[in-house]
Amino acid sequence: MKSLQYQTNRSCFSSAVTVTAPTLALLLLGAVSPARAQDNRAPEVPAAIQVPAGNKVEFHAYAVGVQIYIWNGTSWVFKAPSAVLYASAEDNGEVAIHSAGPTWESNSGSKVVGAKVAGVTVDATAIPWLLLRAVSADGPGIFARTTYIQRVNTVGGLAPSTPGTAVGQEADVPYTAEYFFYRAE
Repeated sequence: MKSLQYQTNRSCFSSAVTVTAPTLALLLLGAVSPARAQDNRAPEVPAAIQVPAGNKVEFHAYAVGVQIYIWNGTSWVFKAPSAVLYASAEDNGEVAIHSAGPTWESNSGSKVVGAKVAGVTVDATAIPWLLLRAVSADGPGIFARTTYIQRVNTVGGLAPSTPGTAVGQEADVPYTAEYFFYRAE
């Protein structure tokens, strides 16, 4: 089966995400959603994941990556995300990476670590939409003043539905999402 690879290499890290052609087609079909915002306006989301008043969208990005799961012998346990964030829905302009923490690190050197506040399942075939609070944000760049993060318009990323074959087996499940980064007004 033919696959496409999204890869990023920077001095402090290297990551690669492999997505099969059928999976990429599925992910791209999910790119149009009612929560889509234009420019840097906040998306329409369920009340449970609305950002508190006094914050506004600072930055909006499109993620392509995987959700990593580990088989513990009885179920798949979420380990971490691994994604590349782009400035556009067409995967143009790589701007950041997303990894365990959850952490986002921009090309400009800023970094934000979030903590989950709430989540909602909008599509039973995709990982939940989330509201996260920034627990730390530093460095020069787009994430330096982040207060909240929303993950919306998710496609894919759910844990495998079939059991693993060995304890410790890892599964990388492709997903796409949009991330909105907020700052205090």
